[in-house]
Amino acid sequence: MAGGVPPAQALERWVEQTVQWLRRQVEQAGARGVVFGLSGGVDSAVTGALCRRAFGRDCLALIMPCDSPPADAEDAALVAATFDIPVKTVDLTPIFETLVRVLGPAGDTDPGRQAMARANLKPRLRMITLYYHANLLGYLVVGTDNRAELELGYFTKFGDGAADLLPLASLLKREVRAVARHLGVPERIVTRPPTAALWQGQTDEEELGLTYEAIDRILAGEGGSPEDVMRVEALRRASAHKRSLPPIAPGLLP
Repeated sequence: MAGGVPPAQALERWVEQTVQWLRRQVEQAGARGVVFGLSGGVDSAVTGALCRRAFGRDCLALIMPCDSPPADAEDAALVAATFDIPVKTVDLTPIFETLVRVLGPAGDTDPGRQAMARANLKPRLRMITLYYHANLLGYLVVGTDNRAELELGYFTKFGDGAADLLPLASLLKREVRAVARHLGVPERIVTRPPTAALWQGQTDEEELGLTYEAIDRILAGEGGSPEDVMRVEALRRASAHKRSLPPIAPGLLP
């Protein structure tokens, strides 16, 4: 689906293939349905629409505010209402604040590291919440990461990167937006600046140091400025550990 906006026929074909893929994966796992997080962003909106089409009412969207702007939960609720997705809100803010207070800094920690450790608590708390509900219901957890996020490591290890299924992992950001419009995701969701909501005012592109347009072009093999290409390669190298299983030490010698 690389290049310009794919035709409607190609988009619908991809949607149907992905819906069938989701059903097969869940059936093979002996699960009953799926659970996923709704953040108010376009990736989670597309994930939600796909899961609703694949499983009907046997899916659950969790809206999980965690010291985050109220607009995020409002947009997430709009997506749930648009596609008639079963939804539950779990406010993680009190748990987050308690953890930050109890854990505190570790010795003479750099302020930047403290801020990042605090920010990464949020997606890890959401991961715990998703898997708790998956265990209760006999569901699998569906992640929302797209190809750009995975290849550049723009996800929290054992946080939003933790999932059983990743239906969007082969799509560039522009492709996710094309699918979103095809499915009828509200335009304000499609066009809102992507953010992981790790802190107030945070955006993906500012933190990555690249626009998604530039990232998509490079990942699609369409080229980019030398500086952008170097940035993408540096992010790939630095995040390689996130895409690998933990190394295993050798066993006892005979």
